[in-house]
Amino acid sequence: MVDVAVLISGTGTNLQSLINSCGDHNSPARITLVISNNPHAEGLNRAKAADIPTKVINHRNFKSRDLFEERLHEVLKDNGIKLVCLAGFMRILGANFINLWRNRILNIHPSLLPSFKGLHTHERAIESGALFTGCTVHFVNPELDDGPIIAQAVIAINADDTPDSLAAKVLKKEHIIYPQALKLVAEGRIRVVGNKVTMKNVIYANECMINPIT
Repeated sequence: MVDVAVLISGTGTNLQSLINSCGDHNSPARITLVISNNPHAEGLNRAKAADIPTKVINHRNFKSRDLFEERLHEVLKDNGIKLVCLAGFMRILGANFINLWRNRILNIHPSLLPSFKGLHTHERAIESGALFTGCTVHFVNPELDDGPIIAQAVIAINADDTPDSLAAKVLKKEHIIYPQALKLVAEGRIRVVGNKVTMKNVIYANECMINPIT
């Protein structure tokens, strides 16, 4: 069993999908800590409802990002955390912290990376004339929205889609593929070579695209 911490800043809908998945007795991962930089994050209530310990580390209480991340690292280590999932965590993590947790931090981004990194992904996808968009689960690198891709889900962009309608469709896929990706990592089926992920004994899922079986 792999102990997982989920970092949040807001409503925590992806946190809820991970809680639901990890609640299965067959899950190789268990969420043992939820951390928020926002003391008012709704996701903290989701964690408490599931009897998962929570901790607030308010970045505003630290004089620098380095000091904030030193505290974050300390809390993760003290709680025996092995994997970290970012789920709407609205802080950019620095290279020093990421390198301490290299290939152990997962993130979900609402686009088909490497396209549309950063914010306003749905507006930009529509404005670009792209026919498809989706979401990506990846390991975190120091570069923004970069790192080895674990899983992606694809949806079509319809002519009448708005940023809000597109966001709602993408979010549904996020709730499906994030638990799938975490399960693969926790089971030890993931191997990172350079900036690519390969997987062992993985059956393709209808909801997502993953790298070839090796």
